[in-house]
Amino acid sequence: MGRNPLGLLLSAPYLLFVLLVFAYPLVFAFYMSFHDYFFAAPGAVVDRPFVGLANFQEVLTDPAIIRSFGNVAIFLLINVPLTVVLSLVLATALNKVVHARTFLRVSFYVPYVTASVAVVVVWLFLFNSNGLVNQILGPLAPEPTWLINPLLAMPTIAIFVTWKQMGFFILLYLAALQNVSDELYEAAATDGAGKIRMFFSITVPGVRPATVLVLLLATVTGANLFTEPYLLTGGGGPNGASSSPVLIMYQRGIEQGEPGIAAAIGVILVIGVLILAFAQRKLAGGDDS
Repeated sequence: MGRNPLGLLLSAPYLLFVLLVFAYPLVFAFYMSFHDYFFAAPGAVVDRPFVGLANFQEVLTDPAIIRSFGNVAIFLLINVPLTVVLSLVLATALNKVVHARTFLRVSFYVPYVTASVAVVVVWLFLFNSNGLVNQILGPLAPEPTWLINPLLAMPTIAIFVTWKQMGFFILLYLAALQNVSDELYEAAATDGAGKIRMFFSITVPGVRPATVLVLLLATVTGANLFTEPYLLTGGGGPNGASSSPVLIMYQRGIEQGEPGIAAAIGVILVIGVLILAFAQRKLAGGDDS
């Protein structure tokens, strides 16, 4: 601040972007959560009385909202570990590939950049009652089928999101693996260490900063789950088994005209994600990375 005016000038556009796109909406949502807020025509002067903690009280006592937080917890328990483990294992394997390396990397990345609507159509075809997955499983296929089964809807969505986003996290790990010295592997091989021992003793510690980042990004994106349950299960079905807090925010704030309730859900979600991200950072050793 002041010691390098040019640097401050160059960073000003991004700082302005953060303030307008992130900081202001967050502060405004916090304001909305304490008021009986509703949308009105531009320029209209309407009364939006202060209601204190009434919105939060309704959020914390509404079974549908509470269930949505439980659903996203189930999602994160499946999605985050799968994302970390599979992305690291696949990135390590791709890093060793000599032939067709670019083709394989692009193949894993394509689902991430493909429009969700297009990919959802394929998964609906695969996981419907007469889909390819059930045809392969035969008598072992669940009844009711995957996306209309209260116990399997959210796990199925978690697997879908893991598959779709994995290409991005693989690239993060591939970049991190470039900083792990080959001399460490050569020394370990000389000492008689096997591939599994080298993976856990060299690769995993070597990419720890990337793991902290992957944990954080997977948690944040998972907590903001919206598109997948909205498209795959028709808006959180069956009977709210795949609803998420962000989906409930959309339904209560936009469809039902209760933005104060939606804002309260958002504030609680932000606080929960911050606490979870802080705990992950401590447990994963992010402060030492």
